[in-house]
Amino acid sequence: MDLMGGQAVHAIKGERENYQPVRSALCATSDPLELARAFRDKLGLNEIYIADLGAIQGSDEICHRELIRALARREKMNVLLDAGVADVENAHAWLELGVSRIVIGSETLRDLKLLQEFPARVDRNRLSFSIDLRGGKTLSRCPDLAAMPPMRILQYLSSSGWQEVILLNLSRVGSGEGADRTLPVDARARFPDMSLLIGGGIAGPEELIELKSLGIAGVLTATALHRGTIMAQHLSAATESPA
Repeated sequence: MDLMGGQAVHAIKGERENYQPVRSALCATSDPLELARAFRDKLGLNEIYIADLGAIQGSDEICHRELIRALARREKMNVLLDAGVADVENAHAWLELGVSRIVIGSETLRDLKLLQEFPARVDRNRLSFSIDLRGGKTLSRCPDLAAMPPMRILQYLSSSGWQEVILLNLSRVGSGEGADRTLPVDARARFPDMSLLIGGGIAGPEELIELKSLGIAGVLTATALHRGTIMAQHLSAATESPA
């Protein structure tokens, strides 16, 4: 779920200036709490990835802190949060608020040394790093990180103690054209002990099964859920353990 101006918005290809409130088959409103309840009650999902786009872009226009607290504490959702966290103290503050895991995004990282500092000072089971990509290039406010190819970043993360990484292809977000498999497959082969999640372009239920067979630990998807392309029975089938 992408938050902007107090609403859930439909992310399409990372073009944030064009994002509009979500129109979903699951819910008649773009209210984030109502939408989260629909994910839980209609799809059986209790884990939700949230990108606070205002925080990521450095805007203080709308603060989603109380909304995120409500999702985590009152609605009992396991929240994975990307809110432009820039330091260890901010990460701890969100975890104390009730967030399950903090996502540190390459887009907002400013200093390469933080890649070592976060896993050294924050519970590694409550951390994820998101390699934010557009057109095959890493997005980052840190010039050193922006210059690195994704596989080099994965090597750096692995050696620094990160356990979970999101490969987020912003060029495909909201497109429904299918996820890019090349990088995830290569990453899985080279870093078999790392938990890999992918986001961007998930097309339908068959793709969930295929990605699981490739060793991908999880996917971030919204558009396919809002369109009704992926439904509760598909999620159940994708998460079933083999007999």
